[in-house]
Amino acid sequence: MTGFPRSPQILKAGLVLLDPQTFTVQRIVSLQYNPDQLSRTLQVQAAGSEGANRSEALRLKGPAIETFKLEAELDATDQLEFPDQNKTAVDVGLFPQLAVLEALVSPTSTQIIQSENLLKRGALEIAPIESPLTLLVWSAQRVVPVRVTEFSITEEAFDTSLNPIHAKVSLSLRVLSVNDLPLDHRGADYFMTYLRTKETLAARASPGTRSQLGAQGF
Repeated sequence: MTGFPRSPQILKAGLVLLDPQTFTVQRIVSLQYNPDQLSRTLQVQAAGSEGANRSEALRLKGPAIETFKLEAELDATDQLEFPDQNKTAVDVGLFPQLAVLEALVSPTSTQIIQSENLLKRGALEIAPIESPLTLLVWSAQRVVPVRVTEFSITEEAFDTSLNPIHAKVSLSLRVLSVNDLPLDHRGADYFMTYLRTKETLAARASPGTRSQLGAQGF
């Protein structure tokens, strides 16, 4: 928010991590600054490949594979101007914020030790470690389950103790749809709500007309 009392509240984009079993909120990650750009790609899931049965030309196997890409900035400069109120930033810079994001793509040390202990006790098969269900929240119209597929960090400035104080984070997030999750899974519920929201928004768009296209033969 700005210093003006009538300025509208600016919502934050962020990620919500849910327990994979109980779906209770484990952590909310609010981006410090909203990215200036959000890119999306949608890969069509067509039923037939080129040269396949012509009766399949209009058929879809399921929802398009959607991917979000964004770049977020983190900066501790303002906090360092008030060291008494921001001891963590003074002590370790941006390390805590970066560690939270890095936890999206790595099991915890406890989970690794538990898996190793199962192996030592003779377990024949150990299921891969399950990560939290992650939701990308970008406005009320876009609350969608995602998986991090690419993640990079560029640390651009450091304090005298080499703690990062300015960094850029690039994220690629693949939407988890009903192709990835069973319909009775909570994540599938979020995806279906997201899909219905897009359908509702599409219905609000003004339709085109034949005259606009300059064609009458359809």
